[in-house]
Amino acid sequence: MANLKVDNQLNTLGLFCPEPVMMLHNKIRDMTDGEILHIKASDPSTRRDIPKFCSFLGHQLVHQDHTKDQYNYYIRKGNSEKYRE
Repeated sequence: MANLKVDNQLNTLGLFCPEPVMMLHNKIRDMTDGEILHIKASDPSTRRDIPKFCSFLGHQLVHQDHTKDQYNYYIRKGNSEKYRE
């Protein structure tokens, strides 16, 4: 996501459920509404867990992609409707 301004990074590579989502919860709590968080993960269960986390708590999953060994998530903190592009 070259045109997306990332404000925070969270590296959960090598960690397994539930650690990536627990770390996400702690990190996003300290962020300001509208900030973007880039999460790097290696656990395939994050493909299910992170979108559900965003939906349940009202954050916007701006983009997600993956390579062979890494899943990337870009989350905008806050009201997902307010920041729709």
